[in-house]
Amino acid sequence: MSSNTTTGGTSTVSAGGLPSRRNTELGLLVFAVLIPVFAYANVGLAKDGTLPAGMLGYGLGLGLLAGVAHLLVRRFAPYADPLMLPICTLLNGLGLVLIWRLDQESGVSPANAAPGQLMWSAVGVALFLAVLVFLKDHRILQRYTYISMAVALVLLALPMFFPAVHGARIWVTIPGVGSLQPGEFAKIIITVFFAGYLMVKRDALALASRRFMGVYLPRGRDLGPILVIWAISLMILVFETDLGTSLLFFGMFVVMLYVATERTSWIIFGLLLSTAGAVFVASFNSHVATRVDNWLNPLATKNGDVTEAAQVMYTFGSGGLFGSGLGEGYSRLIGGIAIKSDYILATIGEELGLTGMMAVLLLYGLLIERGIRTALAARDPFGKLLAVGLSGAFAIQVFVVAGGVTSLIPLTGMTMPFLAQGGSSVIANWALFAILLRISDTARRPAPAPAPNPDVEMTQVVRS
Repeated sequence: MSSNTTTGGTSTVSAGGLPSRRNTELGLLVFAVLIPVFAYANVGLAKDGTLPAGMLGYGLGLGLLAGVAHLLVRRFAPYADPLMLPICTLLNGLGLVLIWRLDQESGVSPANAAPGQLMWSAVGVALFLAVLVFLKDHRILQRYTYISMAVALVLLALPMFFPAVHGARIWVTIPGVGSLQPGEFAKIIITVFFAGYLMVKRDALALASRRFMGVYLPRGRDLGPILVIWAISLMILVFETDLGTSLLFFGMFVVMLYVATERTSWIIFGLLLSTAGAVFVASFNSHVATRVDNWLNPLATKNGDVTEAAQVMYTFGSGGLFGSGLGEGYSRLIGGIAIKSDYILATIGEELGLTGMMAVLLLYGLLIERGIRTALAARDPFGKLLAVGLSGAFAIQVFVVAGGVTSLIPLTGMTMPFLAQGGSSVIANWALFAILLRISDTARRPAPAPAPNPDVEMTQVVRS
């Protein structure tokens, strides 16, 4: 399909007359690379008074990843959404800067984590490109509905066979590779199952048997799926002590169920079951109970010292409106080993202030909005449900992590997508947005022109 460039040079136009917006994406990618490079320089000037020695290499590496990704998107998904790739690149780049900034503090573990995170980011971009190249049509995934469920359950169960780390069994240790979180990949695979299953069963699930207090209640036989999913998420929470994955897993299913059936009763049942499950587990599981207690009493002392939750609150408070400046904060005082993962938002809140915090959350909001827009534009029911599920999973993870760090809800131990240290998280989220870009490309791609009908043409010739 031929294309030409518009007068302003900001987008390409297909033969069908629809803009592909690839040049817009390229312009945004330039800013998405330059902003982290300037942030990198800012940290170096604040810490040592000089530009950091690795600034050029960091800028070239991030630019190379972004450039290769853009070229392959232009080649294999020319009509995909133009905002997703630049925003993912910007968040990933800022995350690398923040992790490197915390590497400069003595006593913060793990030490020298930025090079490893850069390697995992490169692997994530490689997987992103592989999905775009080999997944020609997202509807192919519908063939593997039940296989994906089996694979997801295996991934969720794997951590139970490995020792707990910091009170939770969410990691799998692979010799020579390190620790991975299978739950990060399971959220994508299980979304494929939910989309395929709900596309077939949505009519039955939408039926209501009675009305109670203004709410249409589903039939008893249709409560089975949500009760099974609730039980599975509860088992994950019990055996792996993983509150975050349980909330993500169950919440994603309820969101997709609501979108498929348009019944608010499913939302109510979901909220009631999730609350009941969390209260039940917190009543006898010490690890979950401790996190709930820290949430309810953040200023309580522990062995004479303030808790991490209290230190995070002080960190946010000291940031004020505009922050102390990159490299000039004291988030290292939070303690523990979660400064670069669970509490990475605390560094943003202190050094970039409320303004920077809201800017980062706005970037996440834009990503979620583009995912929902992709779902609305999708032409097939499976694509709509898959896009909603992936966007919903991403939104729930952002809410759970940000809510836990800001003490809106108990801390769950999940990582902030793209920003926080964690190889599994960055790889899985790059793959997630590759699937969304594939759905977006299919939705925005011009419909092929209908083939000429020889009989109709012959009739017109005879009549003329």
